[in-house]
Amino acid sequence: MSDYRAPLSDMRFVMDKLAGFAELSSQVPAFAEATPDMADAILDEAAKFTEQVLAPLNAVGDKEGCQLTEHGVTTPTGWKAAYQNFCDAGWNGITGPADFEGHGQPDTLGVAVREMVASANLSFSLCPMLTFGAVQALITCASDELKATYLARMVTGEWTGTMNLTEPQAGSDLALIRSRAEPQPDGSYRVFGQKIFITYGDHDLTDNIVHLVLARLPDAPPGVRGISLFLVPKFLVNDDGSLGERNDAQCVSIEHKLGIHASPTCVLAFGDNGGAVGYLLGEANRGLEYMFVMMNEARLGVGLQGVALGERAYQLALAYARERKQGRDAVTGDALVTLDKHPDIRRMLMLMKSRVEASRALAYVAAGMLDRAHAHPDPETRKHNLMLAEFMIPLVKGGATEMSIDVTSLGIQVHGGMGFIEETGAAQHWRDARITTIYEGTTGIQANDLIFRKLMRDGGATAHAVFAQISETAEALRSSPRPDLQAIGNRLQQALNDWTEATAWVLARIKEDTAGVLSAAVPYLHLAASVCGGWQLGRAAQIAAHMLAQDTGDTRFLRAKIATAHFYADHVLSQAIGLKHSVCAGGDALAGLSADMLDV
Repeated sequence: MSDYRAPLSDMRFVMDKLAGFAELSSQVPAFAEATPDMADAILDEAAKFTEQVLAPLNAVGDKEGCQLTEHGVTTPTGWKAAYQNFCDAGWNGITGPADFEGHGQPDTLGVAVREMVASANLSFSLCPMLTFGAVQALITCASDELKATYLARMVTGEWTGTMNLTEPQAGSDLALIRSRAEPQPDGSYRVFGQKIFITYGDHDLTDNIVHLVLARLPDAPPGVRGISLFLVPKFLVNDDGSLGERNDAQCVSIEHKLGIHASPTCVLAFGDNGGAVGYLLGEANRGLEYMFVMMNEARLGVGLQGVALGERAYQLALAYARERKQGRDAVTGDALVTLDKHPDIRRMLMLMKSRVEASRALAYVAAGMLDRAHAHPDPETRKHNLMLAEFMIPLVKGGATEMSIDVTSLGIQVHGGMGFIEETGAAQHWRDARITTIYEGTTGIQANDLIFRKLMRDGGATAHAVFAQISETAEALRSSPRPDLQAIGNRLQQALNDWTEATAWVLARIKEDTAGVLSAAVPYLHLAASVCGGWQLGRAAQIAAHMLAQDTGDTRFLRAKIATAHFYADHVLSQAIGLKHSVCAGGDALAGLSADMLDV
């Protein structure tokens, strides 16, 4: 089994050349110290930590899993020490606010660190990811008193955070939430209810866990308009900051899952013994709005998990293909050549590589947009980047996670029969990837969000702004004297035409044929994600060609960037026309389908 190695060359290239990290220090005063040299030092140290500390525990966690004991949930061997080292080194607070013990680094850098953590050990990475989202929610809506009590300890990782939305009867339909919160004379609340699928809802890594819980007040209006958000700690906190008595919030079971075995997925019961003490966050009945701050961060983080798992699966498959000898070379006839000499194996490896790199580029570019949306001094620049980032998040979450299932499955295929054997490690990556298209909103939910919230809110104006940028890149590639860049540009322009036509169909039909548009939503998301991925690879190829002409940079790496973009254009962008036809077919084939036609 090959060890994980952080793909630092590609990470640095994407950060600087595509996501604009190199310009942040001059554009945004808050990031004045975020220089490329500083970033290189941080990435080097992150690579060492993830490769040497977290990656060796990945298989251990998969085999051991977590256990629910009378004292609570215990994590696998080595987890507590690794988490302590993680926090001591400052990785938990890499992008946290400096006012609360964070390092204040831009997310364009933090996204690369988080990718390494998730590649090395996805189950481990879920705990800081959820804490990061909870921190963002508290910054948005918590009172100054609650911020002073909780934020610094969560930013440093001394305490962790969770997101509590789903209930047994509710699933993704949060309008059905039944958990309730009763006001108390001292201004606190007593929270009652049960939540399911709570990642790291209980564990032995820290002394306290801060639960963010959606619940209803007694006078709340029905539906999603009547949901409030509450902070419910595992242990109450005394006035001096020390931990007090145990709160009435208990883990009653943990799920036995297909993958991510070392990440405890808990069923939490609030209020079985008189009510869990909670504190209202922000205004009453605006809980879902606040939670979506956390949700958006989490969705970008889950998309990044897709990139991370795809990268890990690719590295493992490549190493195996370079070692395993089997069959004859199709060109030379030489016997017993390594697998990577066979054309179909090379095709699969390049499909894995190109799709991972396209998804990485899109995720990092979205992170760069968020940095500018949050911190750029110009209000119009902030607004523009926020619109673009919000448009891209469902593409990153939906597109990169679906990619990870395909790529990890290809990794098993490259291994052949050995990929079906757990000891090789290839199967774990597929098992771990399978949940990523489901939690934090399924691919269908991401697709609906893309169309009904992002595309429709401005009548397609943001989409057409993206189209204009893609068209500019395609034209520059088509004008190049290099035939390979011309080929990329031609494919990109045709794929863009397909996406543009599909978008026009959606905008024209959405009011009169909502069911048909809903049927087309996931193909539309796949079309959008694949074109945007090709756009970023096209940009990368253009920059790489310029650097080669100037004789700057690593020649092998730059040539590989162009070859990868060319392969993606031929083998992925070429599928855009089929996705367009699938979108424009809408729900016609479903319109006459009665329920009994689904019977076996």
